[in-house]
Amino acid sequence: MCVADVTPQDWSRVAQMINTEGGRLISVWGTDRRPLADRYVMSAVYCADEGLLWLRLAVNEREGYPDLSVIFPSAARMQRTVFDLLGIPANGAEDTRPWINHGRWPASYFPLRHEFSGREQFDSGLEEYPFVQVEGDGVHEIAVGPIHAGTIEPGHFRFSVVGEKVLRLEQRLGYTHKGTDKLFVGRELADGARIAGRVSGDSTVAFAWAYCMAAEGASKCEVPPRALWLRALLLERERIASHLGDLGALGNDAGLAFGLAQFSRLKEDWVRLNLQLFGHRFMMDRIIPGGVAVDLDAERIGLLMTQCDHIEAEVRTLHGIYDEHAGLQDRFISAGRVLPKLASELGLCGMAGRASGQAWDARADQAMAPYSQLDVRMATHRNGDVAARVLVRFDEIAESLRLLREILRRLPSGSIAVPLPSSRGENLGTGWVEGWRGAVLVGLETDSQGKILRCHCHDPSWQNWPVLQHAIMGNIVPDFPLINKSFNLSYSGHDL
Repeated sequence: MCVADVTPQDWSRVAQMINTEGGRLISVWGTDRRPLADRYVMSAVYCADEGLLWLRLAVNEREGYPDLSVIFPSAARMQRTVFDLLGIPANGAEDTRPWINHGRWPASYFPLRHEFSGREQFDSGLEEYPFVQVEGDGVHEIAVGPIHAGTIEPGHFRFSVVGEKVLRLEQRLGYTHKGTDKLFVGRELADGARIAGRVSGDSTVAFAWAYCMAAEGASKCEVPPRALWLRALLLERERIASHLGDLGALGNDAGLAFGLAQFSRLKEDWVRLNLQLFGHRFMMDRIIPGGVAVDLDAERIGLLMTQCDHIEAEVRTLHGIYDEHAGLQDRFISAGRVLPKLASELGLCGMAGRASGQAWDARADQAMAPYSQLDVRMATHRNGDVAARVLVRFDEIAESLRLLREILRRLPSGSIAVPLPSSRGENLGTGWVEGWRGAVLVGLETDSQGKILRCHCHDPSWQNWPVLQHAIMGNIVPDFPLINKSFNLSYSGHDL
């Protein structure tokens, strides 16, 4: 990671240069540093072939900062969120509608400023959101959500349609906003991992590891090799669990209830062994600053190896069934297509990006231990439809099973954790981990006492939610649940 303080001119110039060279914008956020330096600081993190670049720009609330959405469209919602939470405007931005603030706090209240505790209560109702209107003969709107059937997260989807054909989709998110960013402020470094692990429950391992990586970088902590290999083991088990669940749900959405039954059974077996060996079905709080909270002996390694063999055989059989089922493939092929050119322009990333020809995987591109020793084989496709996203999931399960066996065979000896060193003074740390949806980022800033001044957790859903709006265009309304599930984006990880 390279960190640089820049001028407003460089803020825009570097963004344009990175875009021209094929790099990506990862995240944008703001920090109130007035108690320390009488200023706000905007941060933008980019990914290029050489690694990560963290740019920092000192700003004030009157002058703001140059808009990045004209270069990277995915910045638009991030910048709107910065204003809702910190009150710093993006100069020249076309879309300045509120994003996280639904009217539940006044326009003069910015919860990430230090003068506010984040616990203030306001007696205000929700404001009407100005959706973009589509006009024309036969055009009408279908409003879906935020409350949906089943136990899923809330989000609003406004469809503009002619008949059943979708002309436009506009999303409204933010219903699961929990004030997570504010919860970090003032805490000891060692205490932040539990919060990070709850940003998005299905990615608890990825976020916990990214946070710990950032905290360990900020405090100059050397993590034991055995702990790093065990972290990778937990991460690959998290990846497989999510892909198993998604493959079953996708089969069900396309009318194959058999697929849901079989993959649900396999996922349940998988997470039950997590509970037996690691004490939690989703391995929450198993990664801690300085290492891990669990270890493996020979008997437990044997159980994991046996399960890998069993799951591999079952998934191989189900893969053949999915491939040969004409009705399933009829629903999958060409549905929700995002071609590589559009995916690149909009910043589609992670598993969904790799299904649209975006060959980025932090395990292979920015390989840290132990992935630098494991020769990760990236799964990619170019068709960019539901079928491609299904195939990438099957391929990633196979690769993760290979990685798990390799980790278990080569697991180094030694301790599994060290105390996080006490740290004084202002420091920065970053964590960058390829979760099952894509790479999650944690940017960490400490104050003069070594406590958390700002912790920003970024989920790849920030990039991918806007792309879903394009993926549904030209499809029929009944295919939206299938297309939406093929992305399976996080509400909680986005809304924070």
